[in-house]
Amino acid sequence: MKIAVYCGASSGRVDGPYQAEARQLGQQMAQQQIALVYGGSSVGLMGSVADGVLDAGGHVCGVMPQVLVDREQVHVGLSELHVVEDMHQRKAVMMELADAFIALPGGTGTLEELFEVWAWRQIGIHHKPFGLLNVAGYYDHLLAFIEHASQEAFIRGEYRDFLMVDGQAESLLTRLAGRVESRPV
Repeated sequence: MKIAVYCGASSGRVDGPYQAEARQLGQQMAQQQIALVYGGSSVGLMGSVADGVLDAGGHVCGVMPQVLVDREQVHVGLSELHVVEDMHQRKAVMMELADAFIALPGGTGTLEELFEVWAWRQIGIHHKPFGLLNVAGYYDHLLAFIEHASQEAFIRGEYRDFLMVDGQAESLLTRLAGRVESRPV
C-alpha cells in the first residue's frame, strides 16, 4: 500500500510537536509496510515524515516539479523521485500513485491538496480514503468550520464523513488501510 502525505515545507513552531509527530507517522508507515508518496523535499514536515520512513527501512517516493527542484532541497535519500512539469502534474501523479491520503499540519498548499482529494472523491473521480492527522488539535478550528458548513447544508453528511480524523498516527493508518480497495495487479 502507498499513502500520499500532504504537509508543510515548514516545521511549524519551534516548540511545537509537529516534527516529532511527522517522523513518528513515517516510522509507523514503514513498520506497517506502507510506502510514502510525498512532495520530495528534505525540509519541514515533509523532510521529517520522509526521514521517519527511511530511518525505519521503508520506501519513499518523492514527486516534485522542476521549478521546486531548482529552488528547494530535494531529499537525497529517496527511494525514487519523479520530477514533473508543474504543480498540477505533481498532484495528478501523487493521486495516481497513492492508495490513500493523509494531511499533516501545513499551510495553504496542504489545505488545497486535501480539499482537492476530498472534492474529487465527492464527484467520484476516485474512491480512495483520506484523513487528517490532527496533531495537538491543529485542525480543530477547520473541523469546526466543516461541521458548520455541514449544518448549513453546504457539505452533505455523507461527504463530510469521507474525512477520517485521528490524533494518533497508528490508529489513522489502521483505519485508512481498512478502507483501501484492492487494486488490480
